[in-house]
Amino acid sequence: MKLVFMGTPAAAVPSLAAIVEAGHDVVSVWTQPDRPAGRGKRLSPPPVKAYAEEKGIPVHQPKRIKGEEQIEVFRSLDADAAVVVAYGKILPPRFLEAFPDGCINVHFSILPKYRGAAPVNWAIVNGENRTGVTTMLMDEGLDTGDILLQKETPIGEDETSDELTGRLAHLGADLIVETLEKLPTINPRKQDDAKATLAPLMKKEDGEIDWSMTAEEIERRVRGFQPFPRSFTSSSIGRLTFWKCSSLVDHTSQVEPGTVLKAGNGVFAVACGSGTALSVEIVQQEGKRKMAVEDFLNGAKLKVGEKFGD
Repeated sequence: MKLVFMGTPAAAVPSLAAIVEAGHDVVSVWTQPDRPAGRGKRLSPPPVKAYAEEKGIPVHQPKRIKGEEQIEVFRSLDADAAVVVAYGKILPPRFLEAFPDGCINVHFSILPKYRGAAPVNWAIVNGENRTGVTTMLMDEGLDTGDILLQKETPIGEDETSDELTGRLAHLGADLIVETLEKLPTINPRKQDDAKATLAPLMKKEDGEIDWSMTAEEIERRVRGFQPFPRSFTSSSIGRLTFWKCSSLVDHTSQVEPGTVLKAGNGVFAVACGSGTALSVEIVQQEGKRKMAVEDFLNGAKLKVGEKFGD
């Protein structure tokens, strides 16, 4: 097929690579503009752009896609379809109607569950044990288009959103190739809107730990809120960001949630809601690197009984 690919982050690269390797003619890649990155704030190309340039595929990076100029450029490509994977912009209706087979999206959830920008994160935070990928025909709604194909996968007990996104990116790559191959014979299915859930972008304040939650709920947020907004709390030694934790199953606490229960001998435990307790395994003090709890406790001046979040 003659295709336009629209995507931006690293999670979109496996789909683009799979389409190219399957022999499809990718005539143009549309991606977000280069952004400042790193300490020097030098302009850095999106991962999709880097791959496309390596393969000699023309790249288009419009700041805005609304307006006559961009739709005319899009139409002039005369493709069979567009494949969209985490592009980062909402496509106007005229884009969706530009090609005979429309715009086909790879979405990292089993729709209609987790429509929106952060389906991987919220699946982990909400305690789902399975997720997957969906290919769909895009319409004007938020991930409301007709379903083409779906593939499920379990969520690992310790899996972070970064790790799960990486797996789903490759699962989605396989699925989009299968979708394009079978497209003439697939009967698109309408989504059941009554079963829909939303997965909005996280805000920075979502990362502040609410110690009244149970240890299990907090642990899921620690895994689900990586790399943004992360899970953090205020303390007497500055902001602490937690990167790996576990629920202390055999521990009960009657003290106020957020209170440090243990801070020595390689054990860092904090009281949480409903009498539960959280064991911290990897932590980062503000202005320092991530540390295993043993190394952190060797230098940290935390005291048992201190209350986090005050």
